[in-house]
Amino acid sequence: MNTEINTPIKSINPENLKSPVLHHLLLSAIAPRPIAFASTINKKGEINLSPFSFFNAFGINPTTLIFSPSRRGRDNTVKHTYENIKEVPEVVINVVNYDIVEQVSLASAEYPRGINEFKKAGLSEAPSIKIKPPRVLESPVQFECRVRDVIETGDQGGAANLVICEIVHIHVHEDVLDKKGQIDNEKIRLVGRLGGPLYCHTTGDAAFSIQKPIGKNCIGIDSLPEHIRFSKELSGNDLGKMGNLERLPSAQEIEAFGTAHPEVNTRNYFTYAHQALAKGKAFEALVCFLAFG
Repeated sequence: MNTEINTPIKSINPENLKSPVLHHLLLSAIAPRPIAFASTINKKGEINLSPFSFFNAFGINPTTLIFSPSRRGRDNTVKHTYENIKEVPEVVINVVNYDIVEQVSLASAEYPRGINEFKKAGLSEAPSIKIKPPRVLESPVQFECRVRDVIETGDQGGAANLVICEIVHIHVHEDVLDKKGQIDNEKIRLVGRLGGPLYCHTTGDAAFSIQKPIGKNCIGIDSLPEHIRFSKELSGNDLGKMGNLERLPSAQEIEAFGTAHPEVNTRNYFTYAHQALAKGKAFEALVCFLAFG
């Protein structure tokens, strides 16, 4: 592996950055982020609906979803979602896909307390089964949750309020399921949040797969011969694919490759091997590198 990093690296102390600059850096670097479209209700029965991209899932036993309606950086105020949860510790986390992303963005506007964002965003309220806040009917997956805890990380502007939720009921649109009853990525068309005004698709060319090493005894990149490992023409991803193999090719397999592929020689072997890597044929690529490299 080429260990030389030629790109200059900027070293930053976060304590020296103004809050808006640090906020933008985090949102741009930690992405894409899933979006929790949170519907809540207060003791008066006033409903709030707002999206949060500081959000993810963290466990299944018990089920644990966490999102953060952080304190506003400009004036250190808290959001209606946070206030509602403190009064009624329940929330529906509605999943966001491309079909509703513009409406979700519209719901993020800072309307006065008591304004129902369902109506402002043109979305349909659906009654929940086990909790008080309504669901977003148009969302492909809706998680009814009870709030187990709220962790306030600070009392200054920008401080996180970690809302730790436990799922008590799930609603899934059947049209996003495959024949096995599992969610189909191409059908659900989820979106991710990037920095600034940017979002991203999770379907089509934007989605790709990687063979996971779970349950395998992978050889690792350190087992590859040095002329492969330190090649400046191979990327870390190229090496990772070959390191994910469970064994090195045998001498017989290397010799047989040359016999079976008379069109490959010392002049074009790299192109052949690189194309094999692109097709997911890591073992064939490694054999080629060893036969002619």
